[in-house]
Amino acid sequence: MKEITMNLLYLVNDGQVMLALKKRGHGAGRHNGVGGKLNPGESVEQSLIREAQEEIGVTPQEFEKMAYITFDLYMKGEHVFEHVHIYTTSNWTSEPVESEEVSPRWFDIGNLPFDTMWPNDIHFLPHVLGGKKVKGQFKLDKDDQVLFHDVKIVKKL
Repeated sequence: MKEITMNLLYLVNDGQVMLALKKRGHGAGRHNGVGGKLNPGESVEQSLIREAQEEIGVTPQEFEKMAYITFDLYMKGEHVFEHVHIYTTSNWTSEPVESEEVSPRWFDIGNLPFDTMWPNDIHFLPHVLGGKKVKGQFKLDKDDQVLFHDVKIVKKL
């Protein structure tokens, strides 16, 4: 089984969160935060900044780690174990712009489009956007359906 370390960033402003509609690759057609895999030699934070710049043209100035979640899942038919570090920010440069990979859109935090998001998001994202720190683990089947989840609110990560 392949192991991957990834990051996700959610831009939050005035009761809204920016979600990016993935246009290609793994997760195409789903809304999510921006982020991705670390390049060799990159820290999670360096990767987070690079991914935000590449995907939506913003540079986060400050960000806070809000969750650490592991996923046992399948990516393109391959069994993968992901370590995902999840951050939020309310401080960035530039305005989010569309790229070849994603189309950014703002949503009210209380009205997220869970029908076009990963099925696991409903279990942890409301806590994260509500300012709570979360540790969790998920197991998904080959159709991305949640087989198991364990999500805990923690004081620190």
